Amino acid sequence: MVPLIDHSGLPPAQRARLERELAPLTLLQDVVRWGFARTPPRDVAAVVVQDEFTHDVVVPWEGERYLVFDTT
Repeated sequence: MVPLIDHSGLPPAQRARLERELAPLTLLQDVVRWGFARTPPRDVAAVVVQDEFTHDVVVPWEGERYLVFDTT
Protein backbone atom coordinates (compact mmCIF):
# COMPACT_ATOMS: atom_id res chain seq x y z
CA MET A 1 0.00 0.00 0.00
CA VAL A 2 1.24 3.48 -0.88
CA PRO A 3 1.43 5.71 2.21
CA LEU A 4 -0.94 8.68 2.41
CA ILE A 5 0.71 11.81 3.76
CA ASP A 6 -2.00 14.27 4.79
CA HIS A 7 -0.91 17.92 4.77
CA SER A 8 -4.47 19.25 5.04
CA GLY A 9 -5.60 17.77 8.36
CA LEU A 10 -8.44 15.56 7.13
CA PRO A 11 -10.88 14.29 9.75
CA PRO A 12 -10.02 10.66 10.65
CA ALA A 13 -13.09 9.16 8.95
CA GLN A 14 -12.46 11.05 5.71
CA ARG A 15 -8.78 10.10 5.77
CA ALA A 16 -9.63 6.42 6.31
CA ARG A 17 -12.10 6.54 3.39
CA LEU A 18 -9.49 8.12 1.14
CA GLU A 19 -6.85 5.56 2.17
CA ARG A 20 -9.24 2.71 1.28
CA GLU A 21 -10.12 4.34 -2.04
CA LEU A 22 -6.49 4.93 -3.04
CA ALA A 23 -5.09 1.60 -1.77
CA PRO A 24 -5.54 -0.29 -5.08
CA LEU A 25 -3.85 2.45 -7.15
CA THR A 26 -0.34 1.21 -7.81
CA LEU A 27 0.29 2.47 -11.36
CA LEU A 28 -0.12 5.88 -12.97
CA GLN A 29 -2.63 4.23 -15.29
CA ASP A 30 -4.69 3.26 -12.21
CA VAL A 31 -4.65 6.88 -11.00
CA VAL A 32 -5.84 8.22 -14.36
CA ARG A 33 -8.62 5.62 -14.60
CA TRP A 34 -9.66 6.34 -11.02
CA GLY A 35 -9.87 10.07 -11.79
CA PHE A 36 -12.01 9.61 -14.89
CA ALA A 37 -14.33 7.19 -13.06
CA ARG A 38 -15.20 9.87 -10.47
CA THR A 39 -18.20 12.20 -10.75
CA PRO A 40 -17.37 14.69 -12.08
CA PRO A 41 -14.37 13.16 -13.85
CA ARG A 42 -10.96 14.41 -12.74
CA ASP A 43 -8.04 14.68 -15.11
CA VAL A 44 -4.39 15.19 -14.27
CA ALA A 45 -4.03 18.90 -13.47
CA ALA A 46 -0.23 19.05 -13.57
CA VAL A 47 2.91 16.98 -13.79
CA VAL A 48 5.91 18.31 -11.87
CA VAL A 49 9.21 16.86 -13.05
CA GLN A 50 11.56 16.22 -10.14
CA ASP A 51 14.32 14.52 -12.13
CA GLU A 52 14.58 12.23 -15.13
CA PHE A 53 12.93 9.35 -13.24
CA THR A 54 10.56 11.00 -10.74
CA HIS A 55 7.43 13.03 -11.47
CA ASP A 56 4.68 14.33 -9.18
CA VAL A 57 1.23 13.91 -10.71
CA VAL A 58 -1.38 16.36 -9.38
CA VAL A 59 -5.07 15.42 -9.52
CA PRO A 60 -8.01 17.50 -8.21
CA TRP A 61 -9.82 15.73 -5.38
CA GLU A 62 -12.56 17.51 -3.41
CA GLY A 63 -13.20 21.22 -3.25
CA GLU A 64 -9.90 23.06 -3.10
CA ARG A 65 -7.92 19.92 -2.25
CA TYR A 66 -5.60 18.09 -4.61
CA LEU A 67 -3.87 14.72 -4.46
CA VAL A 68 -0.23 14.49 -5.46
CA PHE A 69 1.08 11.11 -6.56
CA ASP A 70 4.84 10.58 -6.53
CA THR A 71 5.69 8.42 -9.55
CA THR A 72 8.94 6.84 -10.69
